[in-house]
Amino acid sequence: MSIVFTETFGFLPYDRGEILRYSGTRGQSDDIDALLDECLEEIDGKTANRVCYSEFEISQYGATLDLGFAKTNSLLLKKHLSDCDRIVVFAATIGIETDRLIAKYSRVSPARALMFQAIGAERIEALCNAFDDTVKNRYVAKGERTVPRVSPGYGDIELEMQRKIFSVLDCPRKIGLSLNDSLLMSPSKSVTAIIGVSQGNEICTEKTGCAVCGYANCEYRRDL
Repeated sequence: MSIVFTETFGFLPYDRGEILRYSGTRGQSDDIDALLDECLEEIDGKTANRVCYSEFEISQYGATLDLGFAKTNSLLLKKHLSDCDRIVVFAATIGIETDRLIAKYSRVSPARALMFQAIGAERIEALCNAFDDTVKNRYVAKGERTVPRVSPGYGDIELEMQRKIFSVLDCPRKIGLSLNDSLLMSPSKSVTAIIGVSQGNEICTEKTGCAVCGYANCEYRRDL
């Protein structure tokens, strides 16, 4: 049984451009800037920034990839981890306060609720990026490298894998993160993901996210 570790991150700088992108208000205006400032002030200091994680050895048998905690036939995951011999599996959450603010303002100020949705999306992305960097630096220091994270539900990776991640990481007890029968997480601004680890410290050029996604009309698509 792999050991499950937990980590808590402090304040992570806001990326206003990302928040506006998530909110669908890429164009600047004084009203939008003022609303964003007010929302950031209200949520300041109220996110949890908690992560739990564990490392597993992986192996491939024919068409099946054994992740150490689950088996999968995902072609995307097999390609993504083709040079890896281990993975770091993690779950991250910014806590429940963002959900509370979204619910509160959904009734009285849809614009404010939308902005808190966008802030929550940017916050969990910032937390995952911070954890990514932490993991990468730890392995680079040992002469190894990591490949970018991928999550259940991305490409052909089974969303059902969420259940096994929650089980093996003991997410409810470790970071207060739960999963319902529809595979929705609570708090909602949470992520589970897999980071590949391989021998050698070559720079990884693997593309992920918007760079490989075929959904060109996605409203959240980054400019490439």
